[in-house]
Amino acid sequence: MSRESKKFGVPDELANLYDFANTLDVRHFTHHGVPHPQGDELISARELARWMSQRGLAPTSAKITPAMFATAIELRTLVRDYLQCDPLERRGNKDAVRALSKALKYFPLVVTAGDDGMVLRAAREDALAGLSPIVAELYDGSRNGTLDRLKMCASDECRRVFFDRSKPSTRRWCMSSLCGNRMKTRSYRERQRNAG
Repeated sequence: MSRESKKFGVPDELANLYDFANTLDVRHFTHHGVPHPQGDELISARELARWMSQRGLAPTSAKITPAMFATAIELRTLVRDYLQCDPLERRGNKDAVRALSKALKYFPLVVTAGDDGMVLRAAREDALAGLSPIVAELYDGSRNGTLDRLKMCASDECRRVFFDRSKPSTRRWCMSSLCGNRMKTRSYRERQRNAG
């Protein structure tokens, strides 16, 4: 679990998934006169290996090949596309489901018995096995309903994945005080312009 996931109250069982989805930062707004810098934590296989190692997700010292790196980035893209869908519409979005399912086949899981009961573990044994816990979090979150609280900010200027801790689970923005306020202000100004 990263400082970021702790800061925003993301449950441990979704923390790696949350962090992985947010390795791509496409925010492009200005806050207090300062433009937010966009970035990608996973710009190379070396950065992906470092990111996995920092989270204890690197099961081997095997090298990540360019093809493996491309597979990992594709997984991230499709996870973000899936989380972008409204939770009530995710399962019905055939394109997002089909694309994500295609990416998930490269991260097979097996059930193993352990001291804590049954656990999903990576079936692959190469450098990308470290991303299988993210796939397991996706599966577990889908089964227990917590994945429905992992959403993408509705602001086109943000698109950050956040965990909705609100009781009714109806938040649309990662931060109401930032993205929500900006969107509401913009809507208000448009209504004023159209009324005048």
